[in-house]
Amino acid sequence: MVKVIIADDEVRICQLIQALVDWDGLGLEIAGVAHNGFEAIELVNSLRPDILITDIRMPGCSGLEMIERVKKELPELEIIVISGYAHFEYAQQALRFGVGDYLLKPVSRVELTATLEKLRARVCERRETRSGQEQLRRRSEKDVQMLQAGLVRSLVDQEESEPLTAAALAETYRFDARPGIFQAFQIRMDCGQEKPGDSQIAVLMGKVREGLELALPADGCGLVLDVRDFLCAGFLNYEEKYQDEIRRAVKLSVNQLELQKNLFRPVSFSVALGRPCTDPGELGESMRDASVLIRERLVRGTGRLFERMGPPSKLAGSSVLEHYLRAVEQAVEVLGVQQLGEAVDQLEREVMSVQDVRGCEVLETVYSAAEVFAARMQMAERAGYLEELHERCERCGSAREVFACLREMQCGYVERLAKQQENESVRPIRLAKQYIQEHYSEPITQEEVSGKVGLSPTYFSALFKKTEGEGFARYLINVRMEQAKILLRESNLPVAEICRRVGYNDLKHFTHTFEKAAGVKPGVYRKLYG
Repeated sequence: MVKVIIADDEVRICQLIQALVDWDGLGLEIAGVAHNGFEAIELVNSLRPDILITDIRMPGCSGLEMIERVKKELPELEIIVISGYAHFEYAQQALRFGVGDYLLKPVSRVELTATLEKLRARVCERRETRSGQEQLRRRSEKDVQMLQAGLVRSLVDQEESEPLTAAALAETYRFDARPGIFQAFQIRMDCGQEKPGDSQIAVLMGKVREGLELALPADGCGLVLDVRDFLCAGFLNYEEKYQDEIRRAVKLSVNQLELQKNLFRPVSFSVALGRPCTDPGELGESMRDASVLIRERLVRGTGRLFERMGPPSKLAGSSVLEHYLRAVEQAVEVLGVQQLGEAVDQLEREVMSVQDVRGCEVLETVYSAAEVFAARMQMAERAGYLEELHERCERCGSAREVFACLREMQCGYVERLAKQQENESVRPIRLAKQYIQEHYSEPITQEEVSGKVGLSPTYFSALFKKTEGEGFARYLINVRMEQAKILLRESNLPVAEICRRVGYNDLKHFTHTFEKAAGVKPGVYRKLYG
């Protein structure tokens, strides 16, 4: 028998736990009951139990102190913590001591029984390690689990492979498929940038797996899944008549997780069901559907079941990335952190103003913007930068958080670069370029700008040409001509007004300068590109 000790300062809670479970039926024996931490420590030391059920807060020696002490004495002791929502921070600390699971008050018969069954299986597994035959059996089961987990990962990662068949599922992956429906799913845990500890992630994602297994009908549905980081993905196989029941079960499992999310704030859960199919060879497409659908939480909110999505919005045909690229060009030119942040803010406003924009479109736009930025900065560490952004965005549960990630990483990169270049030779020229960007529409001169940055005109001229590869006058002309092109393409302003807005008083001189820079007169340029 597997020995259990119950520790709680409330007598009725101890009595309730004893009454909730069929202990004999589970192969468990209540070896003792304690009503404070000191009694629990004495019972553990004398009776050497396999499982301890304890409240997180007790008089005398606290639950946390007691857990820490008994785990030092019996490292393999399985512990179930009972906690209320108000004490979630204590449960978090208990997990770091190696607690196996937690239960929320009021204790549920089903959840307590399932948890005890799981921990009893762990205890028995350790006891049976001396049996060579049992070791081989467990190794075989583990091999099957790894095979099936590998299959799920290949579906999630969309790796090229032979189409799945019922025969391949049985022979290669030891999964006996039943005639009916195959349907992929993804359950995503979002925690923003406050990433929980590894032990907390393991417990929470274990809850995802257990909740799904408990909610699904044992005889009516086959389940293959894999948990990786913050994603639980897999596929269901069931008879068509169970389709509505399966849908309700999946939704129920996420609802139960949402009820418990306050224990480890800030965490939320969302689930997506891919397209149901009758051929296992279409599971890859079903998983692609689930991958796209799960991103809808970015625009529609977390804690929901996503099954259907409307047609693409008009975002793809818009010019939001062009506007962003132009703003980034100017910000990068002067290493302006504030301007870069404003460019991301503008991108967010334009994207989120698109009617019926989809979550996947938001994420793709952010990733494209990151690619543009990395290319413009000529990053040596480009791959690592993009990988980190992807990893951080995948933990986000809203579009706002995704854009915040982009803003933080890009501004942080430019800020670090600006500090590296902040020296006597570079800083004055950077300030001069920033001044030109802000005052190109005015009749500025080299003498005026050199005075603004604290250098003599002669030294400023030589330093500017050495740093930029062109003189001050040519740089100013290029800035003005680029602004004129933008106004010609994107406005209906008369050429004379554009001439004035980019710092010229003489229309003939402006036209000649523009034609020299662009190859055509302003009016022709507007007809070609406007």
